[in-house]
Amino acid sequence: MQQFHKQTALVTGGSRGIGRAVAERLANDGANVAIFDVNERALEEAALYFEKRSLHVQMMHVDVTDREQVEEGIEAIIKECGTLDIVVNNAGLIRDNMMYKMSDQDWDSVMDVHLKGAFIVTQAAQTYMVKQQFGRIINLSSTSALGNRGQANYATAKAGLQGFTKTLAIELGKYGITANAIAPGFIETDMTKSTADRLGISFDQLIEASVSNIPVARSGQPEDIAQAVAFFADQRSGFVNGQVLYVAGGPKA
Repeated sequence: MQQFHKQTALVTGGSRGIGRAVAERLANDGANVAIFDVNERALEEAALYFEKRSLHVQMMHVDVTDREQVEEGIEAIIKECGTLDIVVNNAGLIRDNMMYKMSDQDWDSVMDVHLKGAFIVTQAAQTYMVKQQFGRIINLSSTSALGNRGQANYATAKAGLQGFTKTLAIELGKYGITANAIAPGFIETDMTKSTADRLGISFDQLIEASVSNIPVARSGQPEDIAQAVAFFADQRSGFVNGQVLYVAGGPKA
């Protein structure tokens, strides 16, 4: 199935976890895919991963909080591919702590990557999308947007992305550009492994505890989120706009 044939997709933070699964899904479905990531080692590992699967995915060392790097990166994508149709704002990090222990740096770094990064990337991309009268913007939120102990910064950033998404949908819809958000629940990634470390338990214990509260009785995989991205990115989803889809194995707000 080549539903994204002749389209170009940008996935930020795409070298590992959810981002890599999204990039792989879009590439398998025919898209030209570029990845922005600040982690050089992870980019090298991702390059080998895609090479082994005979998928051409462009690796770009770009800090999404740096406007100059982002604009140069997007210009390079346009120059090589001629178009930019899909943007997946996935780049993120966690600096979990109880609120009374949280430092200014913990707060600022999470806000910068999740919110400022999504703002800069989207602002740079929408210029081209408006010209071509088509675009799909997909932002990665989280069920933590509903509130989560020890994640005041992360929860705030992920909730902010939902408001950002809905505003983009209102402003850009008339140009054939849709904006939607995906809010994953518990997904098995390196990020959730770090949560287990913070809690002082094994990853298996965290999975078991999480699954006990998930109606479908399993934890989520990065591919589950990639499936949701593919739905929003599809040209046939043009009347779905400004929505937040909770992909969590059960009902959420």
